[in-house]
Parts: sequence; C-alpha cells; structure tokens
Amino acid sequence: MKIGCVKEIKNNEFRVGLTPDNVKAYAAHGHEVLIEKGAGAGSGFTDAEYETAGAKLVEAAEAVWDQCDMMVKVKEPLPEEYGMFHEGLILYTYLHLAADREQAEALLEGKVKGVAYETLIEKDGSLPLLAPMSQIAGRLSIQQGAKFLEKPNGGEGILLAGVPGTHKASVVILGGGTVGTNACKMAVGLGANVTIIDINLKRLEYLDDIFGARIQTLVSTDANIENAVKDADLVIGSVLIPGAATPKLFKKKYLAEMKNGAVFVDVAIDQGGCGETSHMTTHDDPVFTIEGVVHYCVGNMPGAVPRTSTIALTNATLRYGLLIADKGLEAAAAGFPVLYSAINTYDGKLVCKNAADALPGLPYADIRDLIG
Repeated sequence: MKIGCVKEIKNNEFRVGLTPDNVKAYAAHGHEVLIEKGAGAGSGFTDAEYETAGAKLVEAAEAVWDQCDMMVKVKEPLPEEYGMFHEGLILYTYLHLAADREQAEALLEGKVKGVAYETLIEKDGSLPLLAPMSQIAGRLSIQQGAKFLEKPNGGEGILLAGVPGTHKASVVILGGGTVGTNACKMAVGLGANVTIIDINLKRLEYLDDIFGARIQTLVSTDANIENAVKDADLVIGSVLIPGAATPKLFKKKYLAEMKNGAVFVDVAIDQGGCGETSHMTTHDDPVFTIEGVVHYCVGNMPGAVPRTSTIALTNATLRYGLLIADKGLEAAAAGFPVLYSAINTYDGKLVCKNAADALPGLPYADIRDLIG
C-alpha cells in the first residue's frame, strides 16, 4: 500500500502524522511511504531523516494526496484539501465530524473511507487514539488558563497557587475523563483549590481515591455547575461523548454571576464545545471575552507542543495504521472488529451513529452492512 503524509495546514499546527521511525515500520512491512517535503519540520523531523528511514520525498501535497492509498494526518482536512480527495482513499486522522458538516459532506461526496482517531473504542471502553492528546490538552488547559488569568492577558490577576497569606485560585473542571483528570493533576500540583464535576459516580469515586482531600467532587447537575462556577477563577470544559456533538453544560446565563476576569478553557471545542458562548479560536488569536469572562477555545491545543504531541500520538496510531495497511481496511476490521468503531465515512455514507445524529439529513448506514 502507498502511505501518504502531508504538512498540516491548520493555523499554527506543527504536528505531523508520521515520524521517521513510523516510516521505517511501514517500510519494513513492505509499504511505500510518500512524505511531503517539510512535513515534519514543525515537530523537529528533517527531510533527511525521513529519506534515511525509507520515505520518498514529494515536492507538493497534491501529488501525495493523488498517489497514496492511505493518508495519515493529525488534524481534519480543511476546505483547501477537499479537492484532493479520491474515491477509495483511506483517511486516517482526527475528523470531529459532529461539529463540521462541510467536511462530512466533502468526505461523502468523495467516497473517502474516513477512519477517525477520536472514535476508536477498544474492548475495555478506552479511547486509545484520543487519550494521548487528551492527556496533553488537559495539562495544557491549566497552563493556558493560568496564563490568561494574568492581568496583562485580560484575566483577573490571580496566581493559581497563591502565596502564604493570600487566597489560592479556585479551579472548576467539568468532566472527569482523561482531559479532566490530567487538568486536575496539574491544578492540584500547582496548589489550586479544585472542584471536579462528572455525571458518573464511579468516576468521582475513582478521582476521590486518587486525589483525596485535595479536591472536591460533585455530581453533574445544572445547579451544582452554576454554584461552582460562581466562585471559580478558572473553569475547564472537558466533556466528551465519542463522535457526538458536545452537550452545552457551561451556560451563557452563568457568565453574569462569575468573577470579572475569570477564564473558561473549552477543551471540547473540537466537537462543538461545551460552552454555549464558545466558538473556535486559533493559537495566534486564542481568546475572546464575553461579560467579563475570558474564553480560550483553541481547536488544536496540543499543536502548541508538537514534538511531545507528535511522538505521543504516533506511539498510539502506528499499531492500528499498520493493521489497516497490511490487510486493507475491510479485512482489518473483519479480523479486528474494534476498527469498526473508528470508521466514520464509507462509500458515500456516514457510518458513525453519533456523528449521523449530529448531522441530520446526511445518509447513514451500519458499517457492518456495507462491508460485512
């Protein structure tokens, strides 16, 4: 199979879908790897390293798209790339279709086999291809939140940890999954007062066992969220339903009751965001303020630390990518049914139920009915 990898074109996206070590692995399995020149530069990987690993360097992204059987990316394709789709192409990347109707329509029209990192669910219920970026985004959410709490950046001017004789900052985390847990680790480590809110009591028990008296756990209800965010200096939105649009737990009505200069970091923005007032921002223009509350809604947060992010992501994606390349998508899914959960588009139809529910009117089919 011909495996392609191009330079990411999303705003300030420096990650890359394949490392030179990944190229070696695909080549060892007998596959040809096409790399756009300069694709890995943002993550610190040179063209020479890719070439030494066995890749064929290609001058233009269009040529890579045109020649490859499977494109391995990091972020969803942008409109400038839709014209490069071809029927039967396997696109292996983050897609986040529930919040992106235009992309979904383009994938269906191009009859692209869209395999989404974020919806691959293992037998134990884990999300192995989303987890590494969730870990990084969770840790970055506190780092970025602390930065925008600084007065010159529009915040109220409070230090998360405080110092003796002053109040520590109050951090509220909506969602206790991978993002929320990693945000909690960072916030607790910095000495903030942390409240974490989740709908799953067993998850709250787990978090309470880990962090003990250093955190407050609350069941997710509208009343509990409203009361918690009133006094919060920093709110982290880390809610996730795999493949689905994110529920809007952080309501617009809360803003009027919050502190002037408080910060809301919506890590869920890739799936539409969990804030009613959220809209996607970029690394070069990351925040906006509504009713005195600073909103940070960058859609590719881990792109800010591309070396760490690329290595962490490809550590997870390589195994499944090799399986698809070795057997073909259909045979790979038949032999390893976990892959069915990752397929979002196939033969002009949506095959991820959560994405289809978020995008009414687009054709839906069960993937097993299409490929057996």
